[in-house]
Amino acid sequence: MTTLEGLTSDPDEVREAFGGFPSGVAAVSARVDGEPTVMIVSSFTVGVSYQPPMVSLAVQHSSTTWPLLAGAETLGVSVLGEEHSAKTRQLASRSKEDRFVGLGTQEAASGAIFLEGAPIWLECAIEHTYPAGDHDIIVLRVLAMRADDDRSPVVWHRRRLKTLAG
Repeated sequence: MTTLEGLTSDPDEVREAFGGFPSGVAAVSARVDGEPTVMIVSSFTVGVSYQPPMVSLAVQHSSTTWPLLAGAETLGVSVLGEEHSAKTRQLASRSKEDRFVGLGTQEAASGAIFLEGAPIWLECAIEHTYPAGDHDIIVLRVLAMRADDDRSPVVWHRRRLKTLAG
């Protein structure tokens, strides 16, 4: 048996390695206390369950937006598409104001907010929350959805948004 060398658990190197795995990017939005509220997640996963339909995301404990969204009746999850690339940093800004400037949105009667041009819209409710280190894993039940096969999603890879090649 040989001894493995070069393995590490250094947090900075772990973060860098995890960034080498492409992940889905989504905007999670709802009207909270009369205000449109949004956060961007790069840890979005579909297909957690098909019956009932569920998706998941991970939220850092340090998030100041998630505690607001967690109290919403429903959440709008918009998978980010190619046309959102230029606005993603704006949506993810620490400043709560002007996150939606220049972006078209639609709002469900429940208060879930969706970004126009997204390849997938999911109206969701929180089903489970699990602690996971410095994050919480949030499992969302999909209540309703819409998909647009003519639009392509973007992925988060090596700290940048990237488009999918054909």
